[in-house]
Amino acid sequence: MFKEDYREMLIVKDIELYSLCEHHMLPFFGKAHIAYIPNGYIVGLSKLPRVVDVFARRLQVQERLTVQIRDSIQSTLNPAGVAVVIEATHMCMVMRGVQKQNSTTTSSAFTGAFEQDTTRAEFLRLVMSR
Repeated sequence: MFKEDYREMLIVKDIELYSLCEHHMLPFFGKAHIAYIPNGYIVGLSKLPRVVDVFARRLQVQERLTVQIRDSIQSTLNPAGVAVVIEATHMCMVMRGVQKQNSTTTSSAFTGAFEQDTTRAEFLRLVMSR
């Protein structure tokens, strides 16, 4: 962690994730998009995908995974805000039950500056642009 005086939004998007659903014991996989606005401290870019991996390697549900990533970054860096969006395909939806092969589930969690409409909209616009 480095002490710096930056206030820009930093985004790492399309972070691959693989996890195992604790309800069905079936995999889910997809991409995480993370942003934070530094408030004195920054980390190396590779640390954000590592946070995703730490929490995704557990038996998990997507909703909790999203919040755990957000809370970990918020408590470690104390930034002006954190945003996390996860888009995932759940094998329980694809293989069994309703068998909807093209369905995806999106979850999001925000703190601080990302709770403001303009900041959140900028993040979502940048993340959803391919």
